[in-house]
Amino acid sequence: MAKKIKKLLKKIGLKRTTVLILVFCILFGVLLQRLFSLQIIHGKEYAENFNLSITKERTLKGTRGIIFDRNGKPLAYNQLSYSVILEDNGTYETTRERNLTLNHIAYEVLNILKKHNEALSVDFHIVLDEEGNYAFDTTGFNLNRFKADVYGQANIEKLKKEELNATPDKMIADMSNEKRFGLINEEKPYTKEELEKYGLPETFTKEETLDILKIRYILSTNSFKKYVPVTLATNVSEETVAEIMERKDDLQGLDIEEDSIRVYDEAEAFAPIIGYTGKADADELKELKEQGHKYSADAVIGKAGIEKIMETQLRGTDGSDKVLVDTMGKALETVNNSRKNPKSGNNIYLTLDKDLQSIAYNVLEQKIAGILVSNIINAKEFRVEEGMDTAAIKTPIYDVYNALIENSVLDISHFKEEDATELEKTVYGVFQQQQEKVFQQIQEELTKEKPVAYKDLSKEMQEYQSYIVNEFLTRKKEILSMDAIDAADPTYIAWSKDESISLKEFLTYAAGKDWIDISQFSAKGDYLDSSQVYTALSDYLTNSLADDTGFSKIIYKYMLQSDLISGAQLCMLLYDQEILETDETAYNALKSGSMTAYNFMIEKISNLEITPAQLALDPCSGSLVMTDVKTGETLACVTYPGYDNNRLANNMDTEYFAKLSQDLSRPFYNKATQQLTAPGSTFKIVTAVAGMEEGIVDSNYGVICGGRFDKIPNGPYCWNRSGHGYMNVVSGITNSCNVFMGQVAYDLGTDENGSFSDSLGIDKLQKYANMFLLNEKSGLEITEVSPQVSEEDAIRTSFGQAKNNMTTSQLARYVTTIASRGTSYELTLFDKATDADGNLVEDYQPAVKGEMDVASSTWDAVHKGMRGVAKNSPILSSMKLSVAGKTGTAQEDMSRPSHGLFIGFAPYDNPEVGVAVRIGNGYSSGNAASVAKDILNYKYNFADESDIVTGAATASDTTTTHND
Repeated sequence: MAKKIKKLLKKIGLKRTTVLILVFCILFGVLLQRLFSLQIIHGKEYAENFNLSITKERTLKGTRGIIFDRNGKPLAYNQLSYSVILEDNGTYETTRERNLTLNHIAYEVLNILKKHNEALSVDFHIVLDEEGNYAFDTTGFNLNRFKADVYGQANIEKLKKEELNATPDKMIADMSNEKRFGLINEEKPYTKEELEKYGLPETFTKEETLDILKIRYILSTNSFKKYVPVTLATNVSEETVAEIMERKDDLQGLDIEEDSIRVYDEAEAFAPIIGYTGKADADELKELKEQGHKYSADAVIGKAGIEKIMETQLRGTDGSDKVLVDTMGKALETVNNSRKNPKSGNNIYLTLDKDLQSIAYNVLEQKIAGILVSNIINAKEFRVEEGMDTAAIKTPIYDVYNALIENSVLDISHFKEEDATELEKTVYGVFQQQQEKVFQQIQEELTKEKPVAYKDLSKEMQEYQSYIVNEFLTRKKEILSMDAIDAADPTYIAWSKDESISLKEFLTYAAGKDWIDISQFSAKGDYLDSSQVYTALSDYLTNSLADDTGFSKIIYKYMLQSDLISGAQLCMLLYDQEILETDETAYNALKSGSMTAYNFMIEKISNLEITPAQLALDPCSGSLVMTDVKTGETLACVTYPGYDNNRLANNMDTEYFAKLSQDLSRPFYNKATQQLTAPGSTFKIVTAVAGMEEGIVDSNYGVICGGRFDKIPNGPYCWNRSGHGYMNVVSGITNSCNVFMGQVAYDLGTDENGSFSDSLGIDKLQKYANMFLLNEKSGLEITEVSPQVSEEDAIRTSFGQAKNNMTTSQLARYVTTIASRGTSYELTLFDKATDADGNLVEDYQPAVKGEMDVASSTWDAVHKGMRGVAKNSPILSSMKLSVAGKTGTAQEDMSRPSHGLFIGFAPYDNPEVGVAVRIGNGYSSGNAASVAKDILNYKYNFADESDIVTGAATASDTTTTHND
């Protein structure tokens, strides 16, 4: 056959190359025909079919589990809400058109949200600071991950040097230009007609720029998944929902989605325990990934407390469905039968009693307010004299007025705003005049030839200069580097300890020693000698301090002391700034002088319209832990003050968070598990047990208390300077006799030669403190600090002073061990975990940590002594419930009131609950015992809630005296 074809070709006279050309032409013709068919005849049909062929999976979020109390009452749960979502599903011919369209949508969304007092819920790590400048709100890995996302880099390592070092202003400019989100177009500016068409202003404010960039940024992070909308705002009002639904056809891609928010009941009482949820940041996602957990980039996780600790139990399991998308990633329709339903997380039951916890929180607040009110005097100052009893310390009313500014109850930044009240403007006008005088004085000290040494300055000027060095230059601006300073340098010692040189001398010397980072106040690349550095720094100080809130607060303090502004004005400003509900009668009475500011503040603190937490004066904090002594379960774990975790979960209120972080009452600091103080006389049980178990103390052992222990140099006094007379172990505990306990410690430390050894005494006391597990954490699952058992001074250690330091939770386990006659538990907050249907997933049982090998007679003596404490107490003796307890007063700072402590158990004959209470700087242990009394009366139905939670400061039973 091949031969015939060859012959045929020869006859025709065609060459091989010609044949090949003909073949290629035929093939090319077929190809052209096929392309014509595909693109012209069937192009639309095939394109539609191709669009329908791309299937993508979409995540459906699982619901978080509920947190219940021991009785099944919800503490943290999910509530239906509505979120504003946006999907970039438009079709644009040019990038210019896309930017104008999306910026128009963003601008309109912002106007709608602003109209209804809503805020964006977009994580974006550039904010406007107090001075209205762009600033980062995070550092480290989170910041670098944010930069990588902004600049479109998958990994931080791929960031260019200029991108990695980009300032907030540089990033805002980069995102605003025509190459990114097109808020401005310098290459080809938008015309007036274009701006009018898209409803955009010619310029944006800084706040508008920031918010529009937030929306464009979050859209850009989803650019390859346009079928997945992004969330712009959560938990929006019905009014916002209505307006969005009305305008959604005009604002392409905008919609409302059903969502859920996390809700917390009895927020302030439980927040430090429960914590809160929020969007995971880059650091958290990285850590969870390293632990083997899979989370999406927009995952909501537990940020603090039990929400964080039980994250893997509480988190739901995500479901999914499938959607058909076009080549641009735009959703077309949902695939039938593709839905996999999400699952709810497990529910967690706590050992805490919701009602008990809430009532204990309120009782603490009332008692603390009562102590505060009873110790406020109508004076400008109170001087603490050397050797003064801390029970005699008072709070002058001018400290109360100043606290309104110092702890930011009043917002002094609002005094200069356009919508400030006339009184705010008046006060601010006085401030400006005084500020100018202060700056002149500081400038004079910084520039004159012979400046005054620090120790010779007025108290006011000393406070200004201390703030400049310690707060402004060192902590806030990090211009003065503590790492670079040589602590042994004579000039540094002359400034910091001897106070014998001036601020000018110190800063000039620091400049010469390269202790100062000049980059913040000198142009990059400039070389300055030490004198030039100092000159530039002094100019920088006078300019920068004008906007520094902390420095302004000091000026206001001395304005108040000098009567340039009055307490009455500050009280009236509480109404102007709507901190107090409008009361024209009270306002006018303050204005006319018919009501004094002193009486006004006493009244407002007494009825808790102004709380101890707001003022952050002594006392302003307290804690209580109650346990079931038979199981080790924790029934209440209360710290005052708390905070509203509803404002931190879901869409975080960043202003509220910042205020909490700077609050001088430290609401984020759990006073029950993180505050360490000396246990005071509550420790005396350890000493008594040690004495009896070591064979030192028996039925014949007795000590004569003459008011002071005199067997060591400078021996400590008993609280009863007149002496208790003869004391045995029971009366020693009942009367809390320091001399008795000191003698026991002395005998424990006496060797076979009859010589006292402090270390031997300490060893014996430590042995028994450790048996009570006072050297270990209590077992509570939330953050807890480690205790400290004193390692020196056996005599003072024996009655709870020296270097003993414990938390309230650790004292609660201690009293639980005492009540149970030696059983030490790992305290717990968890009861059980169940699935959404109520099936048991895990049962949490408190572990027994140890059993003390102590004679029954020892426990009998201890319990009898503690029962005597209650019987002798004017506060506890009237109780219908039989209680045993031990009070303690711990002196920590002789310029402040002592801490008041109480541990106890009830009923005496058959202990069921143990309780530990501490009121920081609460003057007397009697005040702590009073709190315990109210809670125990409620627990055992001897008092209704209305009897003890009155909503007013509790002045009855308040005392400054102590008998321990």
